[in-house]
Amino acid sequence: MTQLAVQMYTLRDFTKTSADLAKSLERVSKMGYPAVQMSAIGAMNGENPEVDAKTARQMLDDNGLKCIATHRPWDNFLNNLEGEIEFHKTLGCDYSAIGGVPGNFPNTYEGYRQFLTEAKPVIARLKEAGIRFGHHNHSHEFFRPERHGKTLEDILIEEGGPDLFLELDLYWVEHAGLNCVRILERSHGRVPVIHLKDKEVLEGKNETRMAPIGEGTMDWDGILEGCRKAGVEWYAIEQDQCFRDAFDCLQSSYDYLREKGV
Repeated sequence: MTQLAVQMYTLRDFTKTSADLAKSLERVSKMGYPAVQMSAIGAMNGENPEVDAKTARQMLDDNGLKCIATHRPWDNFLNNLEGEIEFHKTLGCDYSAIGGVPGNFPNTYEGYRQFLTEAKPVIARLKEAGIRFGHHNHSHEFFRPERHGKTLEDILIEEGGPDLFLELDLYWVEHAGLNCVRILERSHGRVPVIHLKDKEVLEGKNETRMAPIGEGTMDWDGILEGCRKAGVEWYAIEQDQCFRDAFDCLQSSYDYLREKGV
């Protein structure tokens, strides 16, 4: 079975109501995807969401889909950890990540170390409950607070410990000018879910944009081999911006990666 999943953030404009979410999950399943990451779903957000975890699980089951990850606000883990555990148990999901180090922590080595200290008991309790916890990067984590010093991502990789998982977004690694395979090597065993999209150079312009996998310039043969060696379990397609129909983009990425054996 394929290891491909849809990061539902890609379809955020098509999940604002219960009916839209059900229809979108059905379309994802019919493309061939066996799994999704449940993130940025409007119908599940707010104080009184139209779709709760139990209903979402039924929608997933109805379409033969597995929830392999979520993105949840850090405040939820701090203030309602047991509720988050129950939420993930209901979804049948054993992995959650945050979309970045919270903004109240400075972009300094000490700021990131403070976050790791605050996160330690949260990660321990989640682990006890059978749920893994991860951090999703963009490009700013590769900022170097000191000239010739480490990047902020280095702090997470080197000091986060084996229980801090890394939901690497390889587009942003590439965008930051780093080698995706090298970052994967350094993250071996801590990358159960990664995010993929391609980087396309626009014709006649010194500009790039996000694109479906295989339609850009990234070295997918090398990257996919690096993913396999690093122990990646799920490859989640997350195209933040789609410049044509989002479902068509997801189908194109699926078809390309299936040809590559993913």
